[in-house]
Amino acid sequence: MPDPLAQPQSLRATEPEQAVAEVNAAFAKLKNEIAKVVVGQDQVVEQLLMSMFCKGHALVVGVPGLAKTLLISTIARSISLSFSRVQFTPDLMPSDITGTEVIEEDKSTGAREMRFVKGPVFANVILADEINRTPPKTQAALLEAMQEHQVTVAGVQHKLPNPFFVLATQNPIEQEGTYPLPEAQLDRFMFNIKIGYPSEAEEVEIIKRTTGGTEARPNPVLSAADVTRVQDLVREAPVADHVIRYALRLVRVTRVGGRDGADAPADDTPTPKIVKDYLAWGAGPRAGQYLILAAKARAVLEGSFHVTPDHVKSVAKPVLRHRLITNFNAEADGITSDDIIEALIESTPIEGGSAADKRRMEQAIR
Repeated sequence: MPDPLAQPQSLRATEPEQAVAEVNAAFAKLKNEIAKVVVGQDQVVEQLLMSMFCKGHALVVGVPGLAKTLLISTIARSISLSFSRVQFTPDLMPSDITGTEVIEEDKSTGAREMRFVKGPVFANVILADEINRTPPKTQAALLEAMQEHQVTVAGVQHKLPNPFFVLATQNPIEQEGTYPLPEAQLDRFMFNIKIGYPSEAEEVEIIKRTTGGTEARPNPVLSAADVTRVQDLVREAPVADHVIRYALRLVRVTRVGGRDGADAPADDTPTPKIVKDYLAWGAGPRAGQYLILAAKARAVLEGSFHVTPDHVKSVAKPVLRHRLITNFNAEADGITSDDIIEALIESTPIEGGSAADKRRMEQAIR
């Protein structure tokens, strides 16, 4: 049972190196607290936390019964953040999310005035459950909240609490009666996180925990103010130019057409064959921004203030997979966006890389 008097520990260090060490220690405690409730899914937990520490939003994709809702609510409790769940349905209206104005009467004077009643979006962590089951009009109600951290009702802007995260879920199996998110809205999610089945040992532990008489609850590790400090620390992490150029090169090689002609920049990398064959559309500029931010978060959570190309590689899939649009050839050949990303990571050289790296790149663009 959790300690009822437990309070989240505050991050106190001011020097970057000491602050990073504190964040790394807090991150380890945070994972331990989450593990009290959620079995396994370590990579999913890390990616969700990275998204939050980058002020980003995440889309979690997985079949029913994989504890997506439990995982997100557990993260909110372990960081002392307010949590709100919205179950998206075909009849959900935008006002059901943002809130609405009601007429309120003063009993002493009889005067009436409009009062804004806040919707569930006014929380630190918003779980948008099965976001693709509601029409585009309601999906779009989250756009302003995600981008501007505010909602506008009857011409009046209402600020959302800080920090603020939207963590949406989707079921990849049943698509009947759903409304797929448009590419422009998908691009606003920093990560597309895939959650898979647990291993046999993990599933045994899940059954033991969920069929017993006790219920584990996490103790808070960080406060909302600590999350804000970690977000600032991530932004302050320096990145060398060659790391930025590597991330940019990884993004630019996904763009199909218009880069192999005479007007292409001299430093542009030719389009790889796998991109020409299987991609209809590549990643936009926001992908490069998120690759660097996520790499910074990965480095800080690992206890380092030095961002490397390996950090960029480790976050490439969740950042890029929903920004690459595959064509019919990819579907026919069973090629996924993850397959393409793996091939691009393998073939895209790091500045000053080895001769073997350059040979792989030459083979990829033939």
